[in-house]
Amino acid sequence: MAIKRKIFNDPLYGLIRYPYDLIYQVIDHPYFQRLRLIRQLGLSSYVYTGATHTRFHHALGVAHLADRLSQILISKGINITEEEHLGVVLAALLHDVGHGPFSHVLEQGFIKKPHEDLSVDIMKLINKDIKGGLDVAIKIFTNQYHKEFLHQMISSQLDVDRLDYLTRDSYYTGVVEGMVGYNRILEMMNVFKNRLVVEEKGLYSVEKFILARRFMYMQVYLHKVVIVLDEMLKSFLERYYLVYINAENKVNRLLNVLRLAENHDKDSKELLKSYLLLDDIDIFAVLKDERFGQDKILKYLSSCILDRELFTIQIANIPMRSDFESEMRRKVALQLNLTELESSSLVKFGFFRNLTYAGIKEIEILKKTKSVVPISHMLKTLNINLLETAYYACYPKNID
Repeated sequence: MAIKRKIFNDPLYGLIRYPYDLIYQVIDHPYFQRLRLIRQLGLSSYVYTGATHTRFHHALGVAHLADRLSQILISKGINITEEEHLGVVLAALLHDVGHGPFSHVLEQGFIKKPHEDLSVDIMKLINKDIKGGLDVAIKIFTNQYHKEFLHQMISSQLDVDRLDYLTRDSYYTGVVEGMVGYNRILEMMNVFKNRLVVEEKGLYSVEKFILARRFMYMQVYLHKVVIVLDEMLKSFLERYYLVYINAENKVNRLLNVLRLAENHDKDSKELLKSYLLLDDIDIFAVLKDERFGQDKILKYLSSCILDRELFTIQIANIPMRSDFESEMRRKVALQLNLTELESSSLVKFGFFRNLTYAGIKEIEILKKTKSVVPISHMLKTLNINLLETAYYACYPKNID
């Protein structure tokens, strides 16, 4: 059966075509199509109303940039075979296929398996369906292929994944500080001793990329409202698990995943199968159901999330004082007529960190003298030790 090669009209890159039929076959696979129903930025649209783009959009963009970068490197005399070209584009396409709905909340709290590992598991399932067509892609993705630079193209401190998500998230949120010159950066990339490098002419484009990443973390990914919403959703899921995990009369896709996640070593195949059926719609359906449910904590949290009645958040440069948590629990319990144990679901403490640039496995600059140096040796403005840490407490608003 002939594969029809579609044209994707992307708001960032214009008309996108891919060079191999197998790429279109993988795009049409149900496990990839599910990404249409998973938002890239979770509940960030509560802050930036345009941020409703999906993992599907992002994955197509990353694959497109991987294709472009491959062609640029080939034009510079780098030996990339057709099999490797196909493999790196497929690895880019599927790099986030393991993400679930609100994945960082779900992964960290319940699945306890990084989305990268889930992506490999799902790639292997797709690989069986396409008779081994992802063999090279899986090796590249897991860094088991002998050409290391192919893995770096999709997973490093300067890769096509970051170039797309910064550009795309900036576009959809309207945060212009996140825009990067991805065209120039791609054109300045090269390979030296099997490693991906950037030619010296692209030095300041890369500096702008690093700074744009910092701005996007502070303005979008670590926005205080996003932190609050993540904590509220996490609290909801934790309470939902506690109330219904053993309720035999309660069955839905979310509970299937939560129950199987308890015994994922024993039921890993079943867990993955259930996980692949879960998307944003399922989570919102549960939120809407619990708005009219019997549990008062779930009713309260679901109504707050759906109606955007956000919790208060306090952010400080030092940890909150030791008695503040118990004090807030007592106040919330009193005001909402709860026990202190129940109010613990509504009072959350944590911290976040923003590392502008990690000095491990640095971006490497290919100088005109044909020597390679870490970018931190060339940029005086780049502080690889700049780790910004902030502490927060969030709890229902109007608590005196």
